[in-house]
Amino acid sequence: MTPELTALTFAGLLQGLQFALVSIRANLELPGGKLLSPRDPQRMGKPIQEQVSVGTGRLFRALNNHFEGLILFTLAVVVLTLGDKATGLTAGCAWVYLAARILYVPAYYFGWMPWRSLIWFVGFLATMLMLLSALI
Repeated sequence: MTPELTALTFAGLLQGLQFALVSIRANLELPGGKLLSPRDPQRMGKPIQEQVSVGTGRLFRALNNHFEGLILFTLAVVVLTLGDKATGLTAGCAWVYLAARILYVPAYYFGWMPWRSLIWFVGFLATMLMLLSALI
């Protein structure tokens, strides 16, 4: 397996871990069965993120951000792998992306400013470099 595919696998596992963390915290904070319901608007009252603690709300947003970033990263890895364009640079970028995503979770949770945005940008830039490398 290429380093890019390995990093993508770890990114998927990270997303699963983030999902579990958010789910556990939200279930502990919200009254019985709210998250087990069909989540009809009249039952929920307001969006889940507005009903949980600040920290859990931040974890929700970090998870959603990872969904968005993972789409581009997956695209980059697939293009590089299928196009046989993987290089040392793209492998390094993949690991930088993964490190940025790992750091992004505590940065968002603890409200590290401006570091959260800079960490996000590093991961985004790594992904864009991977995509550009596929064209060369």
